[in-house]
Amino acid sequence: MDLNNLIISIPAILYALTIHEYFHGWAANRLGDPTARLQGRLTLNPLAHIDILGALCFVFAHFGWGKPVPINPYNFKNPRRDNMIVSFAGPASNFVSAFLFGVIFQLLRKMPFIPANMSALFYNLLISGIIMNLSLAFFNMIPLFPLDGSHIMESLLPYEMSQKYKQIERYSPFILLGLIILGNYGGISILGMIIGPPIQYFLRLFTGL
Repeated sequence: MDLNNLIISIPAILYALTIHEYFHGWAANRLGDPTARLQGRLTLNPLAHIDILGALCFVFAHFGWGKPVPINPYNFKNPRRDNMIVSFAGPASNFVSAFLFGVIFQLLRKMPFIPANMSALFYNLLISGIIMNLSLAFFNMIPLFPLDGSHIMESLLPYEMSQKYKQIERYSPFILLGLIILGNYGGISILGMIIGPPIQYFLRLFTGL
């Protein structure tokens, strides 16, 4: 990634990670768990949500993660259901953000009075925002712990199957790390093959390009 693209990507990465973690905390708080709020994580301040390794993965691998928001499922009235809602809130916020950036992108394209140099900057920022938010949304829906998809899968499975599913969680971070390394250094991007097509589809859909 060259310097210009990096400068444009940083605001998009910070926004995507921040909104993702904020809505995890917001949903948990609405469902009866104030843990994130009490620990100062119910905030739109990016510094509260940035995980250095996750942010670096975003820069170099185009998918990553933020600092997980603390959740206490024992505060929920229906732990399995509410934990799934909280887990889904993060990716959903990124998907909605990508859609809204796409709407703004298409509106700006129809405004002829914007100077060319400014429009190019805005277009690049918006496209970067769309890509980063879609990447975070779909990457986190992969059912490997500690990604949100694993919590959603666990809540959807029948209880006995969910307990068996939880037994493989200890291996999931290593599987995930191996897939990232394989994609970056082995030239075999399995994660890219999984989340690349939906990212490209919605990027074209939201931008009209």
